[in-house]
Parts: sequence; structure tokens; C-alpha cells
Amino acid sequence: MDTQPAWRTASHQGTRAVNADAVAAANGVVALADGVGDDLTAAHAALLAATAAVGVPAAAGPSAALDAAQDAVTAGDCVLVVAQPFGGGYRIGWVGDVRAYAWDGRELRQLTRDHTLAQYFQDRGEEVTPRMAHVVTTSVHTASTSRYGTTETSATALVLTTDGVHKTLTDEAMATVLRQAPNPAEALVRAAHAAGARDNATAVVLTGAPRSATPLPTHPLPVAA
Repeated sequence: MDTQPAWRTASHQGTRAVNADAVAAANGVVALADGVGDDLTAAHAALLAATAAVGVPAAAGPSAALDAAQDAVTAGDCVLVVAQPFGGGYRIGWVGDVRAYAWDGRELRQLTRDHTLAQYFQDRGEEVTPRMAHVVTTSVHTASTSRYGTTETSATALVLTTDGVHKTLTDEAMATVLRQAPNPAEALVRAAHAAGARDNATAVVLTGAPRSATPLPTHPLPVAA
């Protein structure tokens, strides 16, 4: 019998003028977007991208979801990660520095790789500056299909985060919070805020991927923007 993924999300605006993060979910697919900038245009771009991405059937694959997000964003820009149930686990697509982690109840394993200037130079053994971690090399508006990040995992529990969470908390700190909290998404965001996050900080925690592509009921659309 198929199981419906359970998921929870939470967000904190930090010291920004607006919260430009957005979360959407439909038919078992979940997307998290982070608007580029601190204005309503960025927030709207994130909302459009996340909503379009989850409107694509999981069977079409993550690149199709990212294509749909790109078509939807006509003003502003954002970075995005989308998780689609597949074969008892998930297929994941992303652009920019939003992240997806596999969670086994003890440890986090990062599944995505940041599309940032810092990661680009680190991969080549070059020195990086703190500022480079905040400069993305792909985004919903600018990325070509060949530059999409895609992967898949057999993990049935995922954690999705914007950089306000994972650039404030270490993976070890995040795992500690997840192990101890009854509401892990809310706890991650609170911990990031307590640790000094100034950026928007949003987390999504998913558990129980369905074992087939059978359509699932559409969730109401929660948005942080």
C-alpha cells in the first residue's frame, strides 16, 4: 500500500525587509525556493518557481520541474530545490545554493552540491573568501538545462533548507536539533535564528516517500513569502 509523504515546514524572516523564501507541495512533490534579493519581486519569483515545479508530475523528472519553474519566472530570480517521490525514495533537482539532505534519524548526508562561486573554486583547489559562498553560479532564471543539478536517493526522509539555515548551522548542529525536536523544521529555523541568522531561514522535513508514482492528494500551498 502506498504511503503519503508527511512533511512540515517553518520559516523565519531574520533581519530582511521581506521573506523571499517559498515552499509548495502537490501530489507528493515538494519544492523550496529562495528569492534572489530582498524585495517583493524576489519573493514573487520564489513563489512562482516553487508552485510551477510541484505542478509537474513526478514521473516527468526533476529537469522538467526546473524547466517549468524557469518558464514561470518572468521577473526577478530565485534558487530552487525540488524533491519528487520515485521508487520508494526521491529524485531531486536544484539550481543555486538551496540544499537537500538525506536523514536517517542519526546523521545528515548532503545530496545537493552548492552552485556557488565558493564551491567552484573549492573544487579546483583554489582559495575562497566568505563572500564567494553567497554568489550563486546558477539560478532559476539563468541556468541552462545542462547546468541543472540532479540526483536521486533511496532515503525516505529528506531535509530541505535555504542558506539561512545551512550557512548558519553546521551539519552536526542540524543533526543534533533533528534528533531532539518533536517539530524538526521549526526547531531548525529557531536554532538558526538563535545562532545569529540574518537571512531568511526556511526548512522542510519530509518523511515516508510513496512507493509508486500513484498520484497523491494535493496539499494546501503554504508559502513563506
